[in-house]
Amino acid sequence: MAYFNVGKIEYEGPQSKNPLAFKYYNPDEKVMGKTMKEHLRFAMSYWHTFTYGGNDPFGGATINREWDKTSDPMEKAKNRVRAAFEFMEKCQIPFFCFHDQDIAPRGANLEETNKRLDEIVAVIKEEMARTGIKCLWGTTNAFGDDKFVHGASTSCNATVFAYTAAQIKKAMEITKELGGVNYVFWGGREGYETLLNTDTALELDNLARLLHMAVDYAKEIGFTGQLLIEPKPKEPTKHQYDFDAATVIGFLRKYDLIDHFKLNIEANHATLAQHTFQHELNISRINGVFCSVDANTGDPMLGWDTDQFPTNVYDTTLAMYEILLAGGFTTGGLNFDSKVRRGSFEDVDLFYAYIAGMDAFAKGLKVAAKLLEDGVFEKFKEERYASWRTGIGKDIIDGKVGFKELEEYAMKYGTTPNSSGRQELLESILNQYILETK
Repeated sequence: MAYFNVGKIEYEGPQSKNPLAFKYYNPDEKVMGKTMKEHLRFAMSYWHTFTYGGNDPFGGATINREWDKTSDPMEKAKNRVRAAFEFMEKCQIPFFCFHDQDIAPRGANLEETNKRLDEIVAVIKEEMARTGIKCLWGTTNAFGDDKFVHGASTSCNATVFAYTAAQIKKAMEITKELGGVNYVFWGGREGYETLLNTDTALELDNLARLLHMAVDYAKEIGFTGQLLIEPKPKEPTKHQYDFDAATVIGFLRKYDLIDHFKLNIEANHATLAQHTFQHELNISRINGVFCSVDANTGDPMLGWDTDQFPTNVYDTTLAMYEILLAGGFTTGGLNFDSKVRRGSFEDVDLFYAYIAGMDAFAKGLKVAAKLLEDGVFEKFKEERYASWRTGIGKDIIDGKVGFKELEEYAMKYGTTPNSSGRQELLESILNQYILETK
């Protein structure tokens, strides 16, 4: 059964006025020696795309999909699988990402839940074999159920910790079974509301204990995919322990986990932490822990996670600039952790949304590649930091001087004049490249 009255989305170029065509994403076009498909590694988020009903805190569902029109929860889950793969085929999306609770409904207990997961995973494997679409990563929903009211691995209730571990164990197993090349940890309720009732030392220690268990179990089952952590500063808790990239890196180093984990960076989470998307990618890159991206955007006028589709080419250019500097994706990719707006409730709106996001990143890729090929910003930075490659600057870096030697130098020579940072010029050049790159 076909669920969408839409054909395969093809590349027609910037001159096209067809809303159901790519204007900039040409999967086979080569950029810096690789195809766009290889560079971008687009993925569909199962949750936002196939389980989101348009609910918000003030109103119920506005989105009624054909595949959901059954009272049998397992039949609904199987319908969603087939609809999801039809959608990915038509959008030329090579990967998908999922939470365990996205693909199969919870049962009355853990045993029944796992049996349901196995049944749906079998259907997913059939569709993967039919289409060639692959799993980018899996994760577990250890935040939605009421048992996680006080957290999951950071819960004050040890039995909840045990349940969390069991749930993650199963999610890791099915991610491996589906050939997933990453496994993501997003601590949805790993945080606190008030310090008046919170033992932060114990909670952080327990979070680390769980992650060490995950490392051990990955080795035990032969899961060779990359383990990832996704930072977020708030929502749903007031303060999340994985606040931002820098916080996560510090945590990983403290608990001897830095060699086992890398980061999955989400754009909207970056802005919630009062950072730019580029900043979080940069901090991940320079610390050697960048891996994957949740592609979306937030509304700067709102203080919560809006998960809008990314259409701002300025942002996608700067994101792809950092990603290319990092050497591009290896196991990671661009997962559209994005949902259509509540008012965009027709099935075709899913296609419009993904086309917009894929085109925005394709354009950003081309602009970023041109900027790097021309060395625009890197040449400027090289000149700006020239004093560190010779003389006293090089001596500082080489560890040849201390306070006494530097005092002697400053007494004798003082300082040389500073040069302009040229921020406005560089921003103007960036705009020019965005507008003129074909």
